[in-house]
Amino acid sequence: MRKLLAIIGSAVFLVIAPGFVAGLAPWWISHWRVEAPFFGLRLFRLGGGLLIALGVIGLLDSFVRFALKGVGTPAPVFPTRHLVVTGLYRYVRNPMYVAVTGAILGQGLVFGNVALLAYGGLVWLLFHVFVSIYEEPVLRASFGSEYESFCAEVPRWIPCAKAAPSASAR
Repeated sequence: MRKLLAIIGSAVFLVIAPGFVAGLAPWWISHWRVEAPFFGLRLFRLGGGLLIALGVIGLLDSFVRFALKGVGTPAPVFPTRHLVVTGLYRYVRNPMYVAVTGAILGQGLVFGNVALLAYGGLVWLLFHVFVSIYEEPVLRASFGSEYESFCAEVPRWIPCAKAAPSASAR
């Protein structure tokens, strides 16, 4: 029953939080109007499209893992029972935040919109403050040495090229 609630809760949270931060807010800023590409180079649009695609895939993968492996949601009101350290979490500790930021920056590149790029930077800064002040202390208190080992093996923001050992390898 908890797993079903985790799936439903994760789906609802996906629409509400990332849907607002990476969907509705960028639309408010840009109205998704396509401006001239940065420096007249269409390559920026291609890179932006790639960032959006990778962001969506990473976000969906992470939400599914939270529901099925962690048996909970990313929302603090229904947290996971188990620390999620598989999938993209083997490369970066915060793939959801990286994915959302990447999707926003990708939109900025696709639409040629400097305000969206600035918004993406602000969103990342707010994520960083939230992770540092709230999320990491809560995870340390909840998962203790397991979380400490995870932090020692996996970088917070910049994905590493080599995957850290998964939970099954520990």
